[in-house]
Amino acid sequence: MTVARRERLVALDVFRGMTVAGMLLVNNPGTWSAIYPPLEHAAWNGWTPTDVIFPFFLFIAGITTHLSLSSRRAQGADDRAIRNQILRRGALIVLFGLLLAAFPFYQLDRWVNIRIPGVLQRIGVAYACAALLTMRGTLKQQVIVLVVLLYGYWFAMTLLPVPGADGGIGANLLDAPSRTLAAWLDRTLLGGHLWISSKTWDPEGPLSTIPAIGTAMLGVFAGRWIGSDRPLDERLNGLFAVGALGMMTGLMWHWSFPINKSLWTSSYVVFTAGMACVAIATISWIIDVRRVTWWTRPFVIYGVNPIIAFVGSGAMARLIYTLWKVDIQGKPTAVQAVVYENLFHSWLEPRDASLAFAITFVLFWYAILWALWRKNIIFKV
Repeated sequence: MTVARRERLVALDVFRGMTVAGMLLVNNPGTWSAIYPPLEHAAWNGWTPTDVIFPFFLFIAGITTHLSLSSRRAQGADDRAIRNQILRRGALIVLFGLLLAAFPFYQLDRWVNIRIPGVLQRIGVAYACAALLTMRGTLKQQVIVLVVLLYGYWFAMTLLPVPGADGGIGANLLDAPSRTLAAWLDRTLLGGHLWISSKTWDPEGPLSTIPAIGTAMLGVFAGRWIGSDRPLDERLNGLFAVGALGMMTGLMWHWSFPINKSLWTSSYVVFTAGMACVAIATISWIIDVRRVTWWTRPFVIYGVNPIIAFVGSGAMARLIYTLWKVDIQGKPTAVQAVVYENLFHSWLEPRDASLAFAITFVLFWYAILWALWRKNIIFKV
C-alpha cells in the first residue's frame, strides 16, 4: 500500500500545526498564577505535555528539511546552492528571533539588554547545523556525529567540574539551575543578555543548543524514512517501533541524566524524538489509513504559516501583556488583564478563566491564519 506525497505532507502539516497551536496555548494564559499542571513546564527535572512542544517543532523542522532539500536536489540544485539556502534560512530565523526580542524597537533599553538566545534563535541554529551535518556522508557517519553530540554533552555536563562552583563534577550540580556547566557558560559568553526570568542561566543557551541540534538531526533521519518508497504500513510500523524504543531509552537514560527541557538533556532528546515518531505515525494512520480527515483543516492552516503565527503572536502578546495599557480607576492596566478580568475571570474559576483566555488567543490567531490561507498567502523563509 502506498500513499501520495501530498497526503504524507498533510499529516506533517497537521503535526506541525498542532505543535504551533499548542505553543500559543501554553505561552498565553489569562494569568500565570492559575494554570492547569499539564499546561505548565516541569519545575526542573521531568516533563509535562508542555515540555514536548518545542522539541516536536525542531523534530518536524528536521523532517521537512530533508524533504525540502531532497526536492531541490532533484530539481538540479548543487551543493553550493543548497548550502547557501540552508545558511540563509537559518540566519533569517535567528534574525526574526532577535527582532522579536527587541520589540518594540523604540525602547532603547530593549536593544541594550536584548536577550540573545531564544526559541527562534535556537530553531535557526539547530536547523542550519542539522541540515549541514546531514547534507553529505553515509547514514552511519551521520549517526556517529549524533552519538558524539549526545554523549559528548552528557559527559561534559556530568564529568567536567564547573568553574567557580563547590561540589566537584557537574553531576553533583544538575539539580541547581544556576550552578550547572551550561549556566556557567551562559554567563561567561552572554553576560547580561540572558532570560530575564532567570538572569543566571538561559533555557536556550549555547551549550544546551548542541543536543538540540541532535533533535533536528533525528527529524532528518525520520524524514528519510517517511519519504522513502516503502509501503505506508511498513513506514508507520517503523515509526511506531522506533518511537517506542526511543521513549523507553530516554526514560532509562533519565536515571543517570534526568529528562530536563531547560538543559535539553540527551535523555530528553531521545525521549521526545521517540514520542514525536509515535505522534506522527498515529496522525498519519488516522489521515492516510483510516481516511478520517474532517478535523485536519484548522491544524493544516496553523501548520503552513508557522513563522507568521509565532512572530505575530509573540509581538501581540508583548503588546497586550505589557505595552498597551488603559486607565482603570486611575491605574494603568494592561489590556490583556482588562480583557481577562472582564470577559473570563468575572464568571469562571481562575484556572478555567485562564485557559479560556488562552483558547481565545489561539482562535484569534486561527482566524488571522485562515484569512491568509484563503488568499494563499504563505510566508516561507
